[in-house]
Amino acid sequence: MPAIRNYKLNFGPQHPAAHGVLRLVLELDGETVVHADPHIGLLHRATEKLAETKPYNQSIGYMDRLDYVSMMCNEHGYVLAIEKLLQVQAPIRAQYIRVMFDEITRILNHLMWLGAHGLDVGAMSMFLFCFKERETLMDCYEAVSGARMHATYYRPGGVVRDLPLKMPLYEGYPSQPQKEVDELNKDRHGSFLDFLQSFVDQFPSRIDEYENLLTDNRIWKQRLVGIGIVEPEKAIQLGFTGPMLRASGIEWDLRKKQPYEVYDQLDFDIPIGKNGDSYDRYLVRVEEMRQSTKIIKQCIDWLRKNPGIVMLDNHKITPPTKNQTRHGMEDLIHHFKFYTEGFCIPKNEIYTAIEHPKGEFGVYLVSDGANKPYRVKIRSAGFPHLAALNDLCQGHMIADVVTIIGTLDIVFGEIDR
Repeated sequence: MPAIRNYKLNFGPQHPAAHGVLRLVLELDGETVVHADPHIGLLHRATEKLAETKPYNQSIGYMDRLDYVSMMCNEHGYVLAIEKLLQVQAPIRAQYIRVMFDEITRILNHLMWLGAHGLDVGAMSMFLFCFKERETLMDCYEAVSGARMHATYYRPGGVVRDLPLKMPLYEGYPSQPQKEVDELNKDRHGSFLDFLQSFVDQFPSRIDEYENLLTDNRIWKQRLVGIGIVEPEKAIQLGFTGPMLRASGIEWDLRKKQPYEVYDQLDFDIPIGKNGDSYDRYLVRVEEMRQSTKIIKQCIDWLRKNPGIVMLDNHKITPPTKNQTRHGMEDLIHHFKFYTEGFCIPKNEIYTAIEHPKGEFGVYLVSDGANKPYRVKIRSAGFPHLAALNDLCQGHMIADVVTIIGTLDIVFGEIDR
């Protein structure tokens, strides 16, 4: 009789569906997965150790590079932890701007996820549709920070600058028809808020287009329905948070349960699933994009009516303006001390968490009274989901592993930090 045995197969790290540098060792019985062992450690950026060697205000840029699809949300967790240790609160206008950009970032994240997940499963055109809308939101990042991805826009005490009163215009290249340039600049003749208002007015119809393509698509449902089911109790035991937990039917969202900034003053719903499968995770994230649009609209309305400062006027923890440094000797000294030494925080420790697009993003900071943290520990939103890959994949086919990895929405910058 021929000997029948299981085979072990490397899935990644070069696999196009491995979402970064995931090496997955699959034990296979034919095409059925018996065991899935995720190997991480091929990226390892040492973000936490690097942050422990620099003043608090010089590590914000590292946070952008953790989950490089949800940049400002990473900053938010770190900056909130610093503010809680300092026992200060950002001005109310800065809080609304932060919440608005958190939700812009949530849409950015979910569009990237939907496009990449569609590509993994075989829906090629979704990638192009999603990236078209992402470009507009990247322009919002660029307008306030000068960078399209790694913004470093949130700072302890507020945000680095107020929203611009004018959006930059496309100039076009010499042979480009003026009609094309005018079309590109159609929504750019007003302020930043006008530009964003135009986007959120149109975006729900774009989500409808995505749903028309996918939600009732027979092939899409065959690939997702009943794949990677996680029961509610199991989801809690595995440490799931965010859309992964809510898709299993558990209504847990830090924006509602442990509100921070101004989320308790805004009206939005928490979408939850019923079956905890890949299809429910898709539906929850699509509905989250609709709810984020709703939140952004409320923030725009408030910001139009309420001007004000966006940074605390305490030059021990916030830098003076350029105008102040030109005219005041003391302000110049504050500026020099701030950017060379930073600021000291009293001895204490704190854990702060925010509702990141992928789940709970937490920052544990320990201060020993110096100008740099004694210890930084980041609670990655995606790591517990990746750790549960074996539970999700057992009994499924190799093709389903691609679907399951896609629905986890993992980015290795934060997982192997």
